[in-house]
Amino acid sequence: MKIGILTGGGDCPGLNAVIRAVVRKGIFHYDDEFLGFMEGWRGLIENQSMALDLDAVSGILPRGGTILRTSRTNPSKRPDGFDRCMATIAAHKIDALVAIGGDDTLSVAQKLHEKGVNVVGVPKTIDNDLGGTDYTFGFDTACNIVCEAIDRVHTTAEAHNRVMVVEVMGRDAGWIALYSGIAGGADVILIPERPFDVDKVAESIRQRHERGRYFSIVVVAEGAKFATGAGAPVVQDMGKDEFGHAKLGGIANILAREIENRTKFETRAVVLGHIQRGGSPTAFDRVLATRYGLGAIDMVHRGEFGCMAALRSNKIVSITLKEAISKNRVVDDEMIEIADGLFEEIGAKVASK
Repeated sequence: MKIGILTGGGDCPGLNAVIRAVVRKGIFHYDDEFLGFMEGWRGLIENQSMALDLDAVSGILPRGGTILRTSRTNPSKRPDGFDRCMATIAAHKIDALVAIGGDDTLSVAQKLHEKGVNVVGVPKTIDNDLGGTDYTFGFDTACNIVCEAIDRVHTTAEAHNRVMVVEVMGRDAGWIALYSGIAGGADVILIPERPFDVDKVAESIRQRHERGRYFSIVVVAEGAKFATGAGAPVVQDMGKDEFGHAKLGGIANILAREIENRTKFETRAVVLGHIQRGGSPTAFDRVLATRYGLGAIDMVHRGEFGCMAALRSNKIVSITLKEAISKNRVVDDEMIEIADGLFEEIGAKVASK
């Protein structure tokens, strides 16, 4: 078979491991031929591609990013976008397409499947919020990066008796904030799932200082929301990408100012941003991404099109793309209760209302 591969949406550690696994098993076990489309769906629209053979994937396992590059291109926002995608697939005589991405990328894959294209999806979102699968690769790496940053912030916060507000990724789900906050020993964790009361956050920090702990660490997801006001996340500007997503960011700076105004404690904001995406994937993410890639190429040869490789109970299984993109996987009450057990009742609970 001749198989196309693309990576769409935001990059994250582990993408190259997926590509490598698909290509290696496809060549060694199925005698497949591979073509990589550049920069996500843009590569199909503009017919930009590269050959993927054993030499092309040699040495890419530990590399971050993606050798195919990526973009947030949405074919539905381009003139004849879907027709051009299908024309490129036909021109290269592609028998099946492996699309690696999050809900936006896979929603396009589902539309192409409905138009008759043989598509298999691989879940990719650093936020770990894609439905139908237990974990997505890149998440573990991000949590390790954030945890190390929190460890470093701890020492300077303690030295200066400061409150440090660390902003992490998480548009609609607070998995990175929750996991890294617990692992890093944060004193307050704020996530998008539940709007927070800034007065309660300030009170919990005041009580901590009254007990003789003169510094505090607050971890906040970029999509966390204040309980007062419109209940909307903080955005950098009013622009949106082709899938309708606003550019989030800035809540740490606002929150730091509000905490300092209420407590009179010196407060600083740290925004980790794209640092969380970069660098080499952890061993866990390398293995998970490899398992996804192997599962995807097997699904292609079983003819399981319109489906996505998913991790459930530590097994790679096949689920429909419709199920995967039907809803975001948000932090559940059980995980929130685990974090709540580490804090005092007043104000310091995760995303306290």
